[in-house]
Amino acid sequence: MRIVDLSRDLYHRTPSYPGQPPVIHGVWKTHEEAFAESGNIQGNSVMFFSMADHAGTHIDAPRHFGKSGMPMDEYPLENCIVPGICLDLRHIAPRAEIGPDDLAAALKASGQTVPQGGTILLCTGHHARTFPTVAYSTDNSGVNEAATAWLADQGIVHFGIDSMRPGPEGRINALVHKVCLELGITHMESLCNLEALLGQGPFTFIGLPLKFRGGTGSPIRAVAVYGLR
Repeated sequence: MRIVDLSRDLYHRTPSYPGQPPVIHGVWKTHEEAFAESGNIQGNSVMFFSMADHAGTHIDAPRHFGKSGMPMDEYPLENCIVPGICLDLRHIAPRAEIGPDDLAAALKASGQTVPQGGTILLCTGHHARTFPTVAYSTDNSGVNEAATAWLADQGIVHFGIDSMRPGPEGRINALVHKVCLELGITHMESLCNLEALLGQGPFTFIGLPLKFRGGTGSPIRAVAVYGLR
């Protein structure tokens, strides 16, 4: 069995989506402080995080797209361990739209078939090119409305991309979220290391969210597993 980690690190002030709270990471108690308080043999250190439910590598709950959408704590865990494939879209220019024809061509070039009830990960090369520069939060390519509908028509439960948003920055990205709600799929953002999946064939995708009550999303530890029995 081989596991490929597709998740960004979480650390103090890791790049966050524009307009959302920053990731705050600090030490709540050091080993020395814990020992002084309790006399514990070694002292038990504790750290803390403060962040949005869309921090780092994460999945969007349907609730994020609209009030009628399912919250994170009700999202089916069956959708979090699914078969997957990865498509190479690194030739698409920064900030450009990825359309249905681009996806169909990438799927054909990959020689793979879309797994029903699975996921499609889109390797645009954006994370590898720009993280953690300012361009990471602005210059991504992404799917448009028609491409999102194409993805939903393939019978998947979600798709993922290696940028902070599924569509290009601006109105198109907002419309992609709207289409996801209407067509009953969702997406994962801020994946990384998708290049390691190209040419390797199908895999099992695992991305389990935290059980945020009423949550609009959740960080996930996203991995691709090859040879899972």
